[in-house]
Amino acid sequence: MYLLNDRKLLLCVGGGIAAYKCAELVRFLTGAGATVQVAMTGAAARFVSPLTLQTLSGNPVATDLLDASQDATVGHIRLADEADAVLVAPATADLLARLALGITNDVVTAAVLATRAPVVIAPSMNVNMYSHPAVRANIKTLEGYGYSVLEPDSGELACGWEGQGRLPDPEDLADGLAACFVERDLEGMSVLVSAGPSREALDPVRYISNRSSGRMGYALAAAARRRGAAVTLVSGPSSLRPPRDCSLIDVETAEDFREQMLDRAVDADVVMMVAAVADYAPTTVAKNKIKKGDAQMRVEFVKTPDVLSLLGERARRPNSVLVGFAAETENLAANALAKLQRKKLDLVVANDVSRKDGGFDSTENAALIIDRDGKDESTGSMSKDELADRILDRVVALRQPAAASSAGA
Repeated sequence: MYLLNDRKLLLCVGGGIAAYKCAELVRFLTGAGATVQVAMTGAAARFVSPLTLQTLSGNPVATDLLDASQDATVGHIRLADEADAVLVAPATADLLARLALGITNDVVTAAVLATRAPVVIAPSMNVNMYSHPAVRANIKTLEGYGYSVLEPDSGELACGWEGQGRLPDPEDLADGLAACFVERDLEGMSVLVSAGPSREALDPVRYISNRSSGRMGYALAAAARRRGAAVTLVSGPSSLRPPRDCSLIDVETAEDFREQMLDRAVDADVVMMVAAVADYAPTTVAKNKIKKGDAQMRVEFVKTPDVLSLLGERARRPNSVLVGFAAETENLAANALAKLQRKKLDLVVANDVSRKDGGFDSTENAALIIDRDGKDESTGSMSKDELADRILDRVVALRQPAAASSAGA
């Protein structure tokens, strides 16, 4: 969440049971480098102690619009003016209604109405309340004001019902805030991303795979979604949480990747082949577990489909961009350029996986990015989240000349 580093965030807590999640949320946001100021409704203060959020944020918590001592230190206008972004979570049915009508009868509603910063609303309530026409109308009104609304998650609710109404997890709420600080330059575009390793079976319990964690592909999917794209993520086995609001397709083998990527690439504006797909697979798969014996075991392999080459050879949507990745241990620039040309890519992202400060299963990476015009860029070491946006900047730049030419015609 590098996008939240050094940001001033205002968290407005509504009076719902989900307010307890705000303690973890504040820790997550401050851990990302943000300065967090908290304002609470009177009802919210009955669910979670202001002292708790004050301790975690390191800042006084505003709870009373008419308390002279609080207003002198963290007045609602000051809260509104200093915030780079505002998050209302949980936004109860009552709080949504008051915000929609412009009623400012507490410090939360006063601060939200006074701010000129981006506002993110995270509704949370009983499933039947959430589906009520009045609540839906208020949400539509708030969206009309330009507020971003994060749909609640589905699941078991504290009230005993099951359905949509759960407050999203802190990572998803933070991601909603991070989206306030990027340009939505992929709005209306379809982005297809592959991620993670493939697995090729030896027998029912063993397989051949690689060290890919999927972090880079998942970071690219999340970044593209923040920038407005409709994202489909084709993922090999991974322990990572899928990015919110992305269409996830789980696959396992190289053949699975081939089928899913080729089927969807024809409808995508941007295709990013990030997955570490096996180059070879066992010729045969044992029906039963292979027992350990005295003799050495030999395994014959057959080449798997070269998914990236197949993507480069196929007819694509006009002005689309194909991005490939090169995991190298030597001759980084030469191997990357050769891959770009050989596989008919628009952009290649190469990294030295032998480095200890990046590569597989690391949160950071250093990349060499080369485009079809020969322009190259060495990024230096950075988080994979930041690198994802750096890559997407290059993707947008590649599309702009073609888009401008089309508009001129």
